[in-house]
Amino acid sequence: MSSDAAWQELHFTARKDQVEALEEWLFERGALSVTLEDQADQPLLEPGPGETPLWDAVRVVALFGGEQDLTPTLNAVPVDLATGVPSASEPVADREWTRVWEDQFHPLQMGERLWICPSWTPPPDPDAVNIMLDPGLAFGTGTHPTTAMCLRALDGGIDPGMRVVDYGCGSGILGIAAARLGAIAVLAVDNDPQAITATRDNAARNQVPDTCLSTVLTGDVVIDAWAESAEWVVANILAGPLVSLAPQLTALMAPGGRLLLAGLLADQANEVIEAYAPTVGLKVVDQQDDWVLLAGTRY
Repeated sequence: MSSDAAWQELHFTARKDQVEALEEWLFERGALSVTLEDQADQPLLEPGPGETPLWDAVRVVALFGGEQDLTPTLNAVPVDLATGVPSASEPVADREWTRVWEDQFHPLQMGERLWICPSWTPPPDPDAVNIMLDPGLAFGTGTHPTTAMCLRALDGGIDPGMRVVDYGCGSGILGIAAARLGAIAVLAVDNDPQAITATRDNAARNQVPDTCLSTVLTGDVVIDAWAESAEWVVANILAGPLVSLAPQLTALMAPGGRLLLAGLLADQANEVIEAYAPTVGLKVVDQQDDWVLLAGTRY
């Protein structure tokens, strides 16, 4: 029987080895979206580069249109795709989701010159360096403490004509900010093709030309051409990858160049500082909540 609500959900439980097949099956049955949640309050440790970890027990929530009769779907769930199958759908009331979404994001000032503004709000200061950026596929809207600290540091340190590397670019917010603040050349690097797409789209939206900002996947030969030439190298990733990337990031720095590292907690700072000690003297230059920002100059 169809639901009178605008939407309806089915809630399953599954082992992590069942999730991919269950997702595919639900989409074949007409699911509009599938969301994965922790079913057993199990923390996930920091993933390595390219890893997408899942909980051992996963709650799988499938969203369907309110008019779809889900009885045939419930009766047809293969026994090997889930450990727990719902007996009925749950109605989801309609809301003005666009308005709810927009109400969560407001213009943010980052330092003296820089503002991050969503598209639906006029910039508070038209004469400032305004980056127009909406939440999207890739991480980085300025709301997270690590991104905010990086943006404030760039605002206070980027001078016209500099060469900047944004390693782990995500949405491209840091590289775009560097370009708008005067950097003459920016290299944005990520291992996720979605991040590359998001960075290119956001750069075009903010009138940053391809001649100023280049986007490449990790391993691209273009990265080698930047060896020892960047006045600033910025990486907002995670502590583990920052440690393993120390040789690659420092190799990009010009003598006397500046390194900015974020994505780590205060109790992870010493490990990261030690990994870069042979080449860069890092120290904590900012802290927001439990997150810290490290910065230092190449010897």
